[in-house]
Amino acid sequence: MKKTDSTSRRKVALAIFPEVQALDVAGPLDVLAEANTFVAPGDGYDIEMVSVDSGAIRASNGTLMLAHATCDAADGYYDTALVAGGPGMPDDAPDPRLGAWLVSVSTRCRRLGSICTGAFALGHAGLLDGRAATTLWCHTDKLARAFPLARVEPDRIWVRDGQLVTSAGVTAGIDLALALVAEDHGPRVSLAVAKRLVVYAQRRGGQSQFSPYLGALVADDSPVARVQSFVLAHLNETLSIQQLAQVAKMSERSFARVFVETTDITPREFVERARVDAARNALESSDRPLKVIAYNCGFGTAERMRTVFKKRLGVSPNDYRASFGIA
Repeated sequence: MKKTDSTSRRKVALAIFPEVQALDVAGPLDVLAEANTFVAPGDGYDIEMVSVDSGAIRASNGTLMLAHATCDAADGYYDTALVAGGPGMPDDAPDPRLGAWLVSVSTRCRRLGSICTGAFALGHAGLLDGRAATTLWCHTDKLARAFPLARVEPDRIWVRDGQLVTSAGVTAGIDLALALVAEDHGPRVSLAVAKRLVVYAQRRGGQSQFSPYLGALVADDSPVARVQSFVLAHLNETLSIQQLAQVAKMSERSFARVFVETTDITPREFVERARVDAARNALESSDRPLKVIAYNCGFGTAERMRTVFKKRLGVSPNDYRASFGIA
């Protein structure tokens, strides 16, 4: 796509450093690059990787990356400024040059955020104080201890707190980037990007880090969102189309049409996915009998839950639970 001089283009900076997690960089940037193919040229993203040093940066997997600019030269306005994470960031001493740039750029960008353990860089720069944030699940306790003034939310895919956006580990940076695209260009563009990249579209910020929420983002105050919330709160009920249409305060025909137009799936499909999602959470975190989980999640019987799991996940509930070390 040809570049444009239009001031409506959104300039995005992503800070990298030696031993950065390559997927923390490639995932979000690929989302933004794909988004450029679905929007007008003058409304796309201009991406700039920023590093504390000039020259090639070696990622933790051995990939060599070359930044577009150094921190001392990246002094303009950015729509969004992010810092990637790396395996050593939770334990490594902070780089004062990176921290200084983050503090500086926080005053000249619309959104500031981190991918994965990049939250530690924000914390060292004092940018998490009094703010809600998340990071890779196995480092959330460490983040909370290191920065006690932050409100660490350990089981979130991504968190938005005013200007600040933070994501959970590694591939969750893709979810965050999809959410930002949805915010900038609407959920249909974000969904189109997710389909192009063959990823889940999109896991909501409040969804468990282990539990994909398979549906397009919708406005929180919409009838579809109201129905989704009702479904999640009443999974063990029948949840007929008639009942859901009543929750939406629409006719059955209009409700079914609007739901599909908004989410690209039918209400029935959403209910089944939500039940699988809830059952996965229960299997991952408890040793409750399968028949109890099946009833609580609306499958009725353990055999029905097994059938749906085999169809959707390719494994039985027992095998799925065993993969999390729960007998």
